[in-house]
Amino acid sequence: MKITKTIVALAFVSLLMTSCKKEAATTETTTEKTAETPKKEVVIAAENVQTASFEIEGMTCAIGCAKTIEEELGGLEGVQKATVDFDSKKATVVFDKTIQNQDNLTKVVEATADGKTYKVVLPKS
Repeated sequence: MKITKTIVALAFVSLLMTSCKKEAATTETTTEKTAETPKKEVVIAAENVQTASFEIEGMTCAIGCAKTIEEELGGLEGVQKATVDFDSKKATVVFDKTIQNQDNLTKVVEATADGKTYKVVLPKS
C-alpha cells in the first residue's frame, strides 16, 4: 500500500512539472501572477510614447506562458515596459511608436513558442 501511494504521488508530481509548455528558468516558487520584466531603462520622448493592451488566448500557466510572452515583448527594441497578466489573459506594452507598432507586437506574441499556441485578440474600437 505504501509503494502504491509513493508511485501515485510521483506520477502526480511529474504531471504537475510537465503541465506547462515551457519549464521555468528558476526554481523559486512564486504566488505573484503578474510579473514585470526587468530590463535596461528605455527613454522615450513623451510625444512618442504609446500603450497597447490586448488579450492573449492560449496561455495555460503564469510561469511558462505569460512570463515567456512578457520576456519576448520586453526584449523588443523600443519597448519600455511589458506586462502580461495570466489571470486576466491581458498584455500591456508601453513602447516608442517610432520604433514599434501594434502589428509587430501581435506578430511577436503569436510567433512565441511553436507559432500556433497563442492568439492575440485586439479590443474592439
